[in-house]
Amino acid sequence: MNGHVDTLDAPEPLKKWLWRSVALHLGLLAACVVYSIMPHRAPIQLGYVNGGGFGSVAVTAVSRIPIPSRSGPINPVASDTESRAPEPPPKAKPKPLVKAPEPDAIPIPSRNALKRPSVRASAPNKFREQQKDLPNQVYSERQAAVTPMYSMPGGGGVGIGNNSPFGQQFGAYGDLLRNKVARYWRTNELDPRLHTMPDVVVTFTILHDGSVSYSSVKVVQRSGDLNLDNSAKRAILDAAPFPPLPAGFPQSSADTEFVFQLRR
Repeated sequence: MNGHVDTLDAPEPLKKWLWRSVALHLGLLAACVVYSIMPHRAPIQLGYVNGGGFGSVAVTAVSRIPIPSRSGPINPVASDTESRAPEPPPKAKPKPLVKAPEPDAIPIPSRNALKRPSVRASAPNKFREQQKDLPNQVYSERQAAVTPMYSMPGGGGVGIGNNSPFGQQFGAYGDLLRNKVARYWRTNELDPRLHTMPDVVVTFTILHDGSVSYSSVKVVQRSGDLNLDNSAKRAILDAAPFPPLPAGFPQSSADTEFVFQLRR
């Protein structure tokens, strides 16, 4: 049986490794010599050769760099501003309790108390005592108001004649004309003895912008009372100008006829 063999005791040849190392170094030396002999390109120049020359630069050392300011409304969230939120209403202070006077107490009049004006009773109506009320009559405790302000202007009625070109298609515009003329017809200025009179017919021309020519207003049918005829003509002139003619109206002007009926 062979004994244990120690590998470290066996000698290792070093000649081949020595010659390999010498050959490697000689190759590297030859490569450096060849590289130094070969022509090279011009080195790259970065920047200007004669750069600088402006002297020293002063540098100010600061602890922090300020941020540029901006113009605009102040942000109430980022800045310390007063609160814009509505404040609750102040609490009402409790009123001091006033002690009720005793039932048997006698009030003492003060010198600084304001004197109340004495109210005198109105004189009795001696005519009312002599008036006899009828069983079929309604009476009021106060006198009825009698004033021209309560009279209805155009009482009796104002209507558009059959010779007007509005018809049913432009009936709304005709109603505007009738209502406006009725507001300007003052029947309270006529003779109160006039009750039922013949109708007054007035013709006039409405231009495209709603204006009315004074010469176009004519009374074609008279009632027999000159004041009534003039009041109807004046109602047309006072009510003018009217609204412009409606869109889609086939003509640039409208020859209109109005009928005034006095009924009292």
